[in-house]
Amino acid sequence: MNIVITGASSGIGFETALEFALDPKNKIVCIARSADKLRKLLEIAKGINPDCTLLPVEFDLVNDDYAALIPFLTERLGTIDILINNAGSLINKPFTETSTADLFDMLESNVISHFKMIQHALPLLKSGSHIVNVGSMGGFQGSVKFPGLAAYSASKAALHTLSECLAFELRETGIKINCLALGSAQTEMLEAAFPGYESPVMAFEMGKYIADFARTGHKFFNGKVLPVAVTTP
Repeated sequence: MNIVITGASSGIGFETALEFALDPKNKIVCIARSADKLRKLLEIAKGINPDCTLLPVEFDLVNDDYAALIPFLTERLGTIDILINNAGSLINKPFTETSTADLFDMLESNVISHFKMIQHALPLLKSGSHIVNVGSMGGFQGSVKFPGLAAYSASKAALHTLSECLAFELRETGIKINCLALGSAQTEMLEAAFPGYESPVMAFEMGKYIADFARTGHKFFNGKVLPVAVTTP
């Protein structure tokens, strides 16, 4: 399978990439801003499976030119079977201290970057392809909300709705799109949101779940925002 993962240099994206790297038939393009962390990912992947095809790409989804990225994907993959939009960031501030610039940063990182990635990758996605957006329980309707995360949670809620809208709009193409509203997994982002909290779910466990869902979830779901959480937060 041909797989593209954004935000692959750490946390859940990193672990998802390693899970896909176990199968030598997969070609995995791993996109992130940190070249050093991507090199580490490649080193670990090759250590686990020397026959894996993992292609690290240093790219800023918010600021860089997609006109350079898409020709690379076309040359190296041709088509995309799975696109996992995992990149994102988090701001933890009381609402009274959160600026409109903070909110805009969250929207750029957690919604607009995915909007742009999907739009530019569409020509490479074929019928039967699966787009998986990584959302959050923080933006899931009816879930418990927490102080300091208003901008972050609002941006994730926007991503959830975008996923639902695109599934309807793309239905005639045969491309499926779903969004996983993740609860806690032990990552740097969780520590930033809830300092000192220890999740019962490890990052590698969530990475395996996402990889498994990306491979098979579109056979059962389309246009769904699915909560993936065992604890609150």
